[in-house]
This record gives sequence, structure tokens and C-alpha cells, in this order.
Amino acid sequence: MQLADPKQVPNEQDLPPSISTALVDSLFQNFPATFAGFASAAVAAVMTAIKTGNPWLWPCAGLIVVVGAARSVQMRGYERERHESPLTPERAKWWEPRYTIGADLYAAALGLWCFVVLMGSDDSVAHMLATGVTIGYTAASVGRNYGRPSIIQRHILLTSAPMSLGLALNGDIYYAGLAFLLVLFFIGLKYINLNLHRIFVKALTATEREAAIAAQFDTALNNMPNGLCMFGADGRLAVMNNCFATMLKVSSDLVERGANVGEVASACVTAGTLSPTSAEGIVSEIEAHHLADLTTTDPGLESERALEWVFQPMPGGGTVVLVEDITERRNAQARINHMARFDELTGLPNRLYFRDEIDRLLATGHGRREFSAVLFIDLDQFKQVNDTLGHPCGDRLLRAVARRLRDMLRPEDFVARFGGDEFVVFQHKIRTIDDAAALASRIVHQLSERYEVDHHLVEIGASIGIATTSSSGANVDVLLKNSDMALYRAKSEGRGTFCFFREEMAQVVETRRTLELELRRALANDEFEIFYQPLVNLKTGRISTCEALLRWYHPERGYVPPSEIIPVAEDMGLIVDLGRWILRKACMECMEWPAGVSVAVNFSSQQFHRRDVLTDIREALEVSGLLADRLEVEITESSLLRNSQWTLDVLGQLRSSGVRISLDDFGTGYSSLSYLNNFPLQKVKIDRSFLEGIDQERPRTLLRGVARLSVDLGMSVVVEGVETNQQLELISADGTIIEAQGYLFSPPVPSAQIRQLLNASHGRRVKDERRNQPPVRSLL
Repeated sequence: MQLADPKQVPNEQDLPPSISTALVDSLFQNFPATFAGFASAAVAAVMTAIKTGNPWLWPCAGLIVVVGAARSVQMRGYERERHESPLTPERAKWWEPRYTIGADLYAAALGLWCFVVLMGSDDSVAHMLATGVTIGYTAASVGRNYGRPSIIQRHILLTSAPMSLGLALNGDIYYAGLAFLLVLFFIGLKYINLNLHRIFVKALTATEREAAIAAQFDTALNNMPNGLCMFGADGRLAVMNNCFATMLKVSSDLVERGANVGEVASACVTAGTLSPTSAEGIVSEIEAHHLADLTTTDPGLESERALEWVFQPMPGGGTVVLVEDITERRNAQARINHMARFDELTGLPNRLYFRDEIDRLLATGHGRREFSAVLFIDLDQFKQVNDTLGHPCGDRLLRAVARRLRDMLRPEDFVARFGGDEFVVFQHKIRTIDDAAALASRIVHQLSERYEVDHHLVEIGASIGIATTSSSGANVDVLLKNSDMALYRAKSEGRGTFCFFREEMAQVVETRRTLELELRRALANDEFEIFYQPLVNLKTGRISTCEALLRWYHPERGYVPPSEIIPVAEDMGLIVDLGRWILRKACMECMEWPAGVSVAVNFSSQQFHRRDVLTDIREALEVSGLLADRLEVEITESSLLRNSQWTLDVLGQLRSSGVRISLDDFGTGYSSLSYLNNFPLQKVKIDRSFLEGIDQERPRTLLRGVARLSVDLGMSVVVEGVETNQQLELISADGTIIEAQGYLFSPPVPSAQIRQLLNASHGRRVKDERRNQPPVRSLL
């Protein structure tokens, strides 16, 4: 709503409808005074007609009586309508022209009567009576019709003009002077009326502005999200919004009754929204007249709400009270705090809460013969449950594990979930390490018992690393680090067991950490090398394929074997970048070899199961220019175990593109013969372990049986680790095995030396600049 400026009075056309309606209403006020004026004028008109005997005065008197009576009836009708309903802007527009017409006719009748009296007789009494009544009516009309100055201006014209004209034409100089004075008088009345109109409009505008401000204040007050009440300097309730009344369940008539602080507090207690204790505290704060805040919770009440009260004293005395319902905020904050400190799945404390709580417990100290232990627990075979039964089943299994752990602990112990399948137990105030060992043994045993999850019987295990304050100090970070190292040792020793931290473990971890840093630096600085070991075709005696093998010459440790590099690289996630580098280098090197020779590149399970493995192989071929049928991808059985359908799709795409696929180290893992049938393999590399005891009938039969089965399925067979002529004769006796690899032919050699071997094998002339290459040391 736009408010009028109280310093300016707008035109009648520009007034707001509410003010214009009020001005119309003012025209119909004071019916008794209007009727008395009408009656007086009618009597005076009849008296002048009788006194002068002028017959023309009787029609004038009749006109005054008729118009005056009509106006009286009109005003009574307006009053009856107003009594039934307030005046609306639409009805004001209907009433205003009717009032104007009646007022103008009445003024014209008076002016005509006065003119006839002055011109139609010489009776001075009649003259005085006519002019006095006319002047009195006009002056009274100025005060009564202040709402519409235009009506007054017409009244002055209709009454004063005939009267002044009659006086001027009478011929008496005094009458003429009176006519002149009356003109000045009526001009003055006009400005008096205008000033009255301005004052009234200003008053109406100010009233409306105050009403609008009050309405806006009331709207704002009652739409506040907080409850508000105000107590005056006398301690009585002066203001209370709807939110306060609703929140505290009190009646709004407390304001009308002027209730004091105690009565308002008692009403809240009666309504059950405040306890007596809270009410007393609130009364005390209000009566103290100082800035303060207070939170009431009253958990015993039915509502169980938390209310925050703010008390603001006013300069002239009294207090403003703000109330906010902070129940949801406190609950939300409590939920946030719980989520920040507890694991949502199991309800156990999380890593953050564990550290804080253990810091507190360690700070309390121990007795002389007491110490504490941290047991770091990792579930064995949990990933298989997730992969085979799904994550919802895995989540329910974790909750079951958490319940078993809680049931095994004493009240003073503490268990937390660190994420995934890792749990940590803090065993407080134990006497000997045997207590920690006994708890660890119970945990391993009970967590290994069967679980029934979604109608499935599930078996998992647990490995535990233990660190004690006696061996690790009393720092929670040190305890966690050392127990984690002990867990790593327990898992490396076969899982399903527990291991205590020993100081030498820290040295192993430090060595590994150093190796990780050095591996990253080596890859960044291109310090790795690729050696190649040939595979010889037993029928032609030529080298058919060369296997690419990673080598790293450390400036202090010499050549580091792949058995140390690959596991660390896989744990670091570095194996992907390293494998991509090997693949490209090997393809580029193969371009230097005779056309009939292929290169074999090993793919770790982690590298092979990346979604962009096909892209890596395609880019390596494109960059090097190598034909796809000269690349041989070697994968292990562990790669076939993961995501069989996806693996089958990738192998199918590789084979359709021309890339050859070999199953490496067959016989070292599960050795499932179904792999040979289900996957599009083209070569099987039988592990060197099959050569042990090959001079005996049983091992020899086993080797030949696997080889014959592979050949029958359309795959070529390679035997790894051939080191003696006897082994070579035995494996090549029946002609099933057509390729062999081992030190009998050549150890892994660098690229320059493999080129010499290839040139010799395929009858190519060795280039002069490569003849004098120094021999290269091999680790295999």
C-alpha cells in the first residue's frame, strides 16, 4: 500500500479512494444542524412574504420548503444506509452527485428569495431578515461542506451574487457599501473553506498513514517467525504477537487485561509450555531489566521443546522479550554431531570420535601395572561377500560384526569403525599383554563363526594388529600407526590371526615408504629399463616371441627385482602408469625386430581391469606402428577371476582386433581348466613348477596331459623355466609343446642384446655399431 505524503495535499481527483470516501461522508454529517437551518430559512421566507405582502415571495418560500424537505429526506436515507453498512467508494460516488444537486438547488433558492425581497419591497425588517438568513446559511455551509470546496464556491456564487446585486441596485449608498463588504466577506469565507479542507485532508492522510503503518507493523509482528511480547515500565503486558500466543498456548486477551509478568508466566505454566522453574527464571530476567538470554528445555513436559529467550530492556523502562523455538535446530545439530562422530551404518564411533576419546582416556593415565592396547581389525574375505551377494548384504554383515564386537568388550573398552571393513578396539587398563592376546583370539574366533545374512550362510575371517602403550608410548596416532603395521604383518602371515607390533616392523615400513618415493621418482625420470627374454620355437629353432620384463637399476641397491617392484607399484596405484609405459616401449622396440617376431607384455590384474585398457593398447600400436598380430598380451588367472563377463568381452575385442592372448603362469593359481574353454585364449604358458621331477613318469604325464588338452582346444603351449637339455628333450619328445622359454636359451637381456640374438636367430647381419655392446647383467 502506498501512503500519501502528509506534507502535501493532492487534488480531489488524486486522492486515495478511502480519503475521498471520508470527504463525501463529511457532507452528510450533522443532520440536526442542517434541519434547523432549513427550518429557520423556511420560517423567515414565510415571514417576509407575510410582512411585505409581495406575492412573488410565496413561490420562493415554497421552493425553499420543497428543496429543504427533499434534502432532509436524503440525509435521513443516508444515515439509515450508514447504520446498516459502512460507506464504500462505490456508494460514495453514487451519493456525492445527489448531495451536490440538492445543495446547489437550495443555495439558488435562498439567493433568489433574498434578491426578490431586496428588489420587491422597501421593508427594512424584511431586508435584514433575508440578508441575515442568507449570510448565516452561507457561513454555516463553509464549515459543514469543508470536504468539497467546489460546493462552497458554487454556494457563495448562488447566494451572494443575487444578494449583492439586490443591495447594489436598491439605490441606497449604504446598501451598496454593504454589498461591497459582503463580497469581501464571501471571498474570505472561500479561503476559510479551502483551509478547512486542507486541514481535514491532512488529518485524514495522516490518520490513514498511521493506520497503514499500524497495519504493517501488526502484519510484521504477527508474521514474525519468533514470539514477541513487550512489557511496559509498569510491568504490564503491552504487546504480544500471534506467534508468542501460539507457541506458549496463552490467550491474546492477556494484552487487553494488561496482565503483569507473573500472570503471563503463570498462564504459560498452566498451559504446560513452561515448567515452574523455567517460569521463575524468566520472571527474574524480565524484572532485572538487563540484556540477557536464556534457554529453556523442560524435557519433562509433553512438548519437550527447547525455547531460546532474549530479554532486551527499553530506555524508558520495560522489556522486550523474544522467544524462538530452537527444538529442530538443536535436534539437527545433535544429528549433525552424531553423524560427525558416529558411523551411520553400524552406530559405532568413527575415526574422529575414536581419536578424541582415546586421547581423553590416555590422558587420565594408568596405574603402575596397567597399560592399554589398540587392536586394529581387518575382515578377511569381506570383499568377496560384497562382490557375490551385493553391498546391501555386505552392509548387514558389517552390522552383525559390530554387534559381536560390542558383546565381547568390557564397559571400559571402546570399539570404532574406521571405514570399509576396518574396526579398531581400545582395550583400557589391562595387566599383561596376555589380556590383549586373549581378546584378539576371541575376536578372531567369534568373527570367523558363520553369519546368516538374507538367508545366506556367510563365513569371513579377521586379522588383527596389536599395539600397546607399553611398547608404543601413549600417543593415539602412534598406537594406530603401529597397530596398522602389525596388522599388515598378520595378513602377510596368512590372515586369520593376530600379531603384536615389534620395533623392527617400523624399519620395514620405512623401507617400503622410501621405495615408494623412489619408484615415483624413477618413473618420472625414466629410470626403468625393459629386458627381453626370448621364446624359442622348438620345431624351427628360431626365436618366435620375446617377453618384455621390467628392470630397475637402483644407484645404491643395484638391480631391483620385479618381485619387489610390482607389488609396491600395485599398492601405490602406480602399476597403471608403469604398465602403460612398458607397453609403449615394448611395441616401439618390436618394430626393430624381424617381421615374424612378436613381443609379449604382461598385464597386471589391476591394469587389465581398467575401463580404458583397450584404448591404451590401441594407442600403443598406433604410436609405434606395430601390427596388432605382433603384440601378445599375457594375463594371469587372477585377471580371469574378476568380473568374468567384462573380461570375456575385452578379450573378445582384443582377439578380433588381431592381438594375441596368452595365459601366463598356468598352474600356480586355481588352475581351473574351465578358463581354457571359456575364454578366447591362444597360448598357454605352463609354469616352471611343472618341470620339477619331470624325469619321473607322473609329473611328465601331468605336463603332457595339460599340453595335449590345450592343443586340442586350439591353443599353442609354452613351457617356462627350461634350464637343461634334459628338460628340453623331455618336453619336446611327443611334439605337443612347440615353444619353450628359459635360461637354456637366454636370460632376460636388454634391447641391444636381444636384437643381436634375433639377428643371429633369423640370419640377419648385425649392424657394426651394435657388435661391441658390453654384456648386461641379468637377475633371472
